Amino acid sequence: MTGMGEGPGVNSHKTVVFADMTGSTALYEALGNEGAAAVVAPLTQAMGACIQRYGGRVVKNLGDGVLGLFAEPGDAVLAAAELMREHRQWIGPQARESHVGIHVGLASGEVVEVDGDCYGDAVNVAARLCERADDAEIWAAESVVAGLRAPRGMCFVRLGHLEMRGKAEPLVTYQIEWRAENRADLTVHSELRSDLAALVADTGPAQIQLSWPGAYRLFSSMDIPVNVGRAPDSHLCIADPRVSRVHARLDWRHGAFVLTDLSSFGTWVRFEGSEAPLQLRRDSCRLIGSGEIALGVPFADASASIIGFQVSGTGARQQD
Repeated sequence: MTGMGEGPGVNSHKTVVFADMTGSTALYEALGNEGAAAVVAPLTQAMGACIQRYGGRVVKNLGDGVLGLFAEPGDAVLAAAELMREHRQWIGPQARESHVGIHVGLASGEVVEVDGDCYGDAVNVAARLCERADDAEIWAAESVVAGLRAPRGMCFVRLGHLEMRGKAEPLVTYQIEWRAENRADLTVHSELRSDLAALVADTGPAQIQLSWPGAYRLFSSMDIPVNVGRAPDSHLCIADPRVSRVHARLDWRHGAFVLTDLSSFGTWVRFEGSEAPLQLRRDSCRLIGSGEIALGVPFADASASIIGFQVSGTGARQQD
């Protein structure tokens, strides 16, 4: 069911939920329109129903997604997490057979509602965050989580600064972790440590390969911390004047490799399959899967010092 606006040109502060399916394009190619619609339509209806149950309003259906508005950011967070749980528990089996998943983007701000549709920076940001999020992930702008305490069984994981098309400044981005098995608070100020010895005894150490032109090094979770910088005693010594003496540090926290920027000019992380890098400014992000790290200057600078990374074992990206 598609909701109507509150009136012509209504401007109000809302939290925007942009929920979209992953894998639907391939589904239509594999099953044809009729077969794919039999999978997509129930999922879209379920997403809309979940938004409404938590006090939100469905502005419109987007073919294989839903755009909703909430008066309170906390309600939007709860709805997004419940949407994921429902997909996993009872919608999920059929969808997984068809390789269809869900990802969600959230943003808060002024929204203008006109003729049953809505417009504004928050709408655009929520859509972009949804695009960047992987299957089963909820990404949120800082405007959503600021002042909120994470609901029970969830946590807010700071991902760093995300460069976004059309935005003058990078956007501080969070992942809302709703899965108990993945839950970990990885903000830069966290001093929590996992019981590494017990973890290694159960699973064996995870490994991360760091590579640059003509060389590479392999580190395990037992080798942590790893220092990267211009200083001669760094584990990875990068002879570039734009790289700080102590530029970045690699830690092992809660079953994941975490990169923390300690530099004067910043660090950029670009994950494989994503065109938009995360910019770190004295904060942290998890290194999952594979990708690249630019030190001191962004990837757009052809002379940037770039380190490739590949995570394997416990620290690799988990898939549902």
